[in-house]
Amino acid sequence: MTPERRRAHRPQSTRKHSWRRATERRTPERPATPPAADPPRRRPEHTAPQAPSVVEAALYRDGVRVSSPTTLAETYRELRTRPDGMAWIGLARPTEAELLSLAAEFDLHELAVEDAMEAHQRPKLERYGDTLFVVLRAARYLDAPEEVDFGELHVFVGPDFLITVRHGAAPDLSAVRHRMEDDPELLRLGPEAVLYAILDAVVDGYAPVVAGVQNDIDEIETEVFSGAPEVSRRIYELAREMVEFQRATRPLVGMLHALMAGFAKYGTDEELQRYLRDVADHVTHTSERVDGFRQALADILTVNATLVTQQQNAEMRALAEAGFEQNEEIKKISSWAAILFAPTLVGTIYGMNFENMPELGWGLGYPFAILLMAVVCVSLYFIFKRRDWL
Repeated sequence: MTPERRRAHRPQSTRKHSWRRATERRTPERPATPPAADPPRRRPEHTAPQAPSVVEAALYRDGVRVSSPTTLAETYRELRTRPDGMAWIGLARPTEAELLSLAAEFDLHELAVEDAMEAHQRPKLERYGDTLFVVLRAARYLDAPEEVDFGELHVFVGPDFLITVRHGAAPDLSAVRHRMEDDPELLRLGPEAVLYAILDAVVDGYAPVVAGVQNDIDEIETEVFSGAPEVSRRIYELAREMVEFQRATRPLVGMLHALMAGFAKYGTDEELQRYLRDVADHVTHTSERVDGFRQALADILTVNATLVTQQQNAEMRALAEAGFEQNEEIKKISSWAAILFAPTLVGTIYGMNFENMPELGWGLGYPFAILLMAVVCVSLYFIFKRRDWL
């Protein structure tokens, strides 16, 4: 069906979509109530102006821009007056009302519209009649925090329109638009060519991320072997980012192969087929690199755990050796204390001032005391020496 007939026969009033029923339920009829005699006055609420969701809209004919409408209504009106044109509408975090307006004008499927409203979708490619719905996960590497930032992009591709719904900072679709406008021959191929350019931009955006992650892994390897205390946390955070990166790139391989499988059925231009195959090769290469990163991080985490265990064992062994040396010193101190205690005890006894001590009147009492102290000290010395306390 041509675009003119599609617009003329679009069943806007007869088909009740689920999202239309949802909007009807939001505005139920209220019972009539008598007006108040003197309703209280309310101050006007001042709300901060919201940024427009329509980033840029343009109409093209034969690969050349012919109009730049500023609103969705103006875009619809001009597209109806130019049946041989193509509309390219770029939105950033649109409101529900704007998506419902686009759905009613271009007859978008209700499931695809619901996905675009909710966001947080996995990368996928679905076809609803003559409309193609594509979900992409773009990525960019932030140098300052050394982390990967992911964005989400929804693309509706029809016979004479292409709608992009961006959730996040990436990718920069203005560069894609400038590239296509500088190449009218490619833009003349229609919405499928624009979809190729978007896919190519998303995939090319993975290259700086791969380079940044490779640099992070090199730094982590250095930190692991230098014993940095925070390296385990950095490994874990980077591994989580690689899981997200893998979720963004792995489904894209199957999506591009599905597109290539429909080349003959939908009559895709041969030059465009070559471009899409090149994008598929880049995606496959990126996906393999991401798989390698995850495996490398798992190996690094294992090595780091082994090194941490070895370091803990070395510290425990050092503590045990220090404790053993301390015990040896205590033994020596205790032994000498015992040796010195024996003569001190004898001297203390004979130093007491009592009259009834038989040894005080004995002529050999003093030599006997000295001999007794010497014998006791020498005996204790040999006993402790034999036990390796000295």
